[in-house]
Amino acid sequence: MSRWSDASTGERHLLSLLRGHRMKRLLNRMLDETSFLSEFGVRSLSKFYGENPYTFERTGHRFSISYVPGDSDSGVFGGNSNWRGPIWMPVNFLIIESLQRFHSYYGDDFKVECPVGSGTLAHLGEVAAELSRRLCRIFLRATDGRRPVFGDSPGAARGPAFPR
Repeated sequence: MSRWSDASTGERHLLSLLRGHRMKRLLNRMLDETSFLSEFGVRSLSKFYGENPYTFERTGHRFSISYVPGDSDSGVFGGNSNWRGPIWMPVNFLIIESLQRFHSYYGDDFKVECPVGSGTLAHLGEVAAELSRRLCRIFLRATDGRRPVFGDSPGAARGPAFPR
């Protein structure tokens, strides 16, 4: 439990597995665009594994996973793209909601660099808003008129359900 009772927060309490300094370390990795942060939200697997696949050997079998932008190139998850995509919407939603709750406890003075390496400090509410903006970009038209959610599928990206 972290900071259950803090006189400066009035009646608010924090029940968390992370203390503030540990959360900053976690966010430092999550908000790094060379690792988990992408232009469309938080990746489900670090970009690092694109060039450095994780390999595990057990009982004579070798298993490997690597980061692939877009749907996975493996059928391991039975064809359900919710599990295969690089940005998993439910996890991003939970991250955003958690950051908003942490912000309501820590306030505007608890800041982290977002994105890492930019020199821009933001409180957790601003980080949550930035992740929300990035997540929405998946569905919005890019400058070329395509919606990133459809990847390279021209029919789906310009079909009757999505008129210009």
